[in-house]
Amino acid sequence: MKTLIKNGKIIKKDNHCVPAAIWIEDGIIRGIGTEFPETDFDEVIDAKEQLITPGLVDVHVHFREPGFEYKETIETGSMAAARGGFTTVCAMPNLDPVPDTPEKLAAVYEKINADASINVLQYAPITENLRSETLTDAAGMKAAGAFALTNDGVGVQTAGTMYLAMKQAAENDLALVAHTEDDSLLFGGVMHAGKKAEELGLPGILSVTEASQIARDVLLAEATGAHYHVCHVSTKESVRVIRDAKKAGIHVTAEVSPHHLLLIDEDIPADEGFWKMNPPLRGQEDREALIEGLLDGTIDCIATDHAPHGYEEKMQSFLKAPFGIVGSEYAFQLLYTHFVKTGRFTLQQLVDWMTVKPASLFGLSAGTMMVGDKADLAIFDLESAYNVDPKQFLSKGVNTPFGGWTLYGDTSYTFVNGKTVWQKGGQ
Repeated sequence: MKTLIKNGKIIKKDNHCVPAAIWIEDGIIRGIGTEFPETDFDEVIDAKEQLITPGLVDVHVHFREPGFEYKETIETGSMAAARGGFTTVCAMPNLDPVPDTPEKLAAVYEKINADASINVLQYAPITENLRSETLTDAAGMKAAGAFALTNDGVGVQTAGTMYLAMKQAAENDLALVAHTEDDSLLFGGVMHAGKKAEELGLPGILSVTEASQIARDVLLAEATGAHYHVCHVSTKESVRVIRDAKKAGIHVTAEVSPHHLLLIDEDIPADEGFWKMNPPLRGQEDREALIEGLLDGTIDCIATDHAPHGYEEKMQSFLKAPFGIVGSEYAFQLLYTHFVKTGRFTLQQLVDWMTVKPASLFGLSAGTMMVGDKADLAIFDLESAYNVDPKQFLSKGVNTPFGGWTLYGDTSYTFVNGKTVWQKGGQ
């Protein structure tokens, strides 16, 4: 099968966009130029002068299957990601059963292979059942397909457990990916400890709840030589600790989520569960620190933390609703509209933070667009506006505070191995 994408444009290293056509054959990029004879191809797609990029890479999603299929499935989650231009995503292990043995992990991959429309990589947990102090078999997990270890959703509470986990991760050349949260500092908090929490009469989550575990863990990473990756950084203190650790030569990397770059706690209009996420929306100084951390390289990439929940369970008070926000279907669009179009980020920076940077952190064969690469691509319409409509989401989750926002950069096509897995207006 030979496919031609014509009349597109791609970003060059100097941040200029130039006209381009892409020749795809048998799922591989065979040529990138300006013109190819259309008669040589079985399929011709007109990009209509829209932006062609490598397929986006998201190292932090929740697909909820097995165990919580009413929230999301591998099928719906992967389609939602394709709708957003993602071609490779990495799914968290807070499932039921938790895939904490090679056999359980293999069973999840069987479902992925049957139902996923894009490339889905599965995390393995650091400890059995996520909350125990007993380490999983890292070597066995790697053999079963795990690309990294994480207890996302749960901070590893004991320093000794984390130290041993990092040693095992380093021995097996696996990254250890951490949700950092010291339970002893939570005090029942449900949103950021700031003026809005006081106004709403809700218990707050201290910034040090996150930053103190990062401070502990970077020293453990230095002692063990592990690759330590911090999930969804949200506070200025966390950025400072990570920056200092990188200056010290410690192998620490970090991600930030779009909602933490765009929103702060004072944006929360009322005690409404759609605004409840973990880590919570922080203060304006935190938001600025996250942006600066991205720009100076302290934070390495952007990840959505796509976390769907049932509608009824999210339509509750902060005290009762689960933590989580969906993000797969509009992440690029949010950031393009509010940072690239306003001049804070360049288009090249945004694309890099969502493609080659996350892929390179974990050694994934994704995030690039060169001759010989897999034809995992996305096409974005940067000129036309559209409104975020949760009723049109492909995800089962509609838990987002961004409903009704006007965005640019909607996804026109997503290709995996040269096959169209999303086409605007075509599904």
